[in-house]
Amino acid sequence: MPDHKPGYKPGPIPPELPAALLDPRPVIGAGAALWSLAALASFTIPALHTWRPVTMAGLAVSLVGVSIFIWQRAAARRGAKGAQTGLEPTGHREK
Repeated sequence: MPDHKPGYKPGPIPPELPAALLDPRPVIGAGAALWSLAALASFTIPALHTWRPVTMAGLAVSLVGVSIFIWQRAAARRGAKGAQTGLEPTGHREK
């Protein structure tokens, strides 16, 4: 327990977040869809040709992020020691 100054009173404990807010998959899917849509627009609308490098970089970074997420989720499922926790909604965790 950390040392606190005399008279310290801890604040209220915040409530648990709903399961829908703990699931990262909708955010990942929406981000990938938006980058894909922007990339498609940059290649089909001539006025947006300057977007191409940015959208390609965005797609590349999102691919790296999705790969890390999938890798960490697989590690968490198999019980790896250094795996992150909380990568699945609480209703889908195996006991």
